[in-house]
Amino acid sequence: MKLKLFLVAFLTLVSVSATLYAAESKEFDVCWSHYTGWEPWAYADEKGILKKWADKFGIKIKLTLVNDYIESINLYTTGKYQACTMTNMDALTIPAVGGIDSTALIVGDFSNGNDGILTKEEKSVKELKGKSIKLVQLSVSHYLLSRALEMNGLAEKDVTLVNASDADIGSLFISDPKAVVVTWNPILMSAKKDKNAKIIFDSSKIPGEIIDLMVVRTDAPDTLKKALVGAWFETMKMMNVYEAKDVKAATEAIEFMAKKAGSSALEFKAQLQTTSMFYDAKKAVEFTKSKKLIETMDYVRSFSFDHGLYGQGAKSKDLVGMEFPGGKILGDPKNIKLRFNATYMSDSNL
Repeated sequence: MKLKLFLVAFLTLVSVSATLYAAESKEFDVCWSHYTGWEPWAYADEKGILKKWADKFGIKIKLTLVNDYIESINLYTTGKYQACTMTNMDALTIPAVGGIDSTALIVGDFSNGNDGILTKEEKSVKELKGKSIKLVQLSVSHYLLSRALEMNGLAEKDVTLVNASDADIGSLFISDPKAVVVTWNPILMSAKKDKNAKIIFDSSKIPGEIIDLMVVRTDAPDTLKKALVGAWFETMKMMNVYEAKDVKAATEAIEFMAKKAGSSALEFKAQLQTTSMFYDAKKAVEFTKSKKLIETMDYVRSFSFDHGLYGQGAKSKDLVGMEFPGGKILGDPKNIKLRFNATYMSDSNL
């Protein structure tokens, strides 16, 4: 009980400190991790786009790459960063469940083939019954597998899950002639080069369910939120090779991001093809306001609660409230900790 009270007091102190910091400071720390849909942040930073928008609103933004993705979210949750890139599921199960009131400020893209189930022998999901499957447990890979099994008349009890780190999973697949793994790009793309590799299910089968976000503390000032949104969508316009006014500049932007990601421009373009990027803010707003997003987050919270990601004391998936455009709420309306807000992406003045 003493430990529990200490943790509650610690999180409260962190939350209060972060609120005071946000109210008084004009300097903000933002973090990101390597992933196809988040590489544009490095470009926006190094090419001065982020600084331009920060200057416009009279603030300073320090962007930091954190190679350990989960650690980046933990650091955001404890108050080191005021904004952080993360998926929709992780936004719910880490900061929101941890009591940090957070806003999905930018809906950047959704996985449309970037995550998949990779096999060497099995040709369908139904053939996975009785098999051992390596994955990062309780991650979006786990969520993808759960949805795949459900859609094919199976359940998790029908397979054996083996936890593996994202750093090892590619080599584990290549070294094992009977391997079944669930992973994401660029690991997925690299591992499927094995001559026997087959992708039997990927995120294109559940479009719009694995979403990549820039999440910000809800009490952060508008200046930070507007600067981040402005920098992001300026970068989106620049890198959209399909509609860019300057194709050469767009190509150079892609090459820059590919290099940062440790891949070739050709490989990075292939990853972009399985990432539904919202190059246009209007499309991001439409997605955020859609009924589909609410349905998706209901799937996500059910999975999260059923797998213990709400914590031992949680009695139902309604523990955490989520708010959507138009006032729709899932969960406890008195404990809203995750908000999908399209206001800043809709701002025509950006």
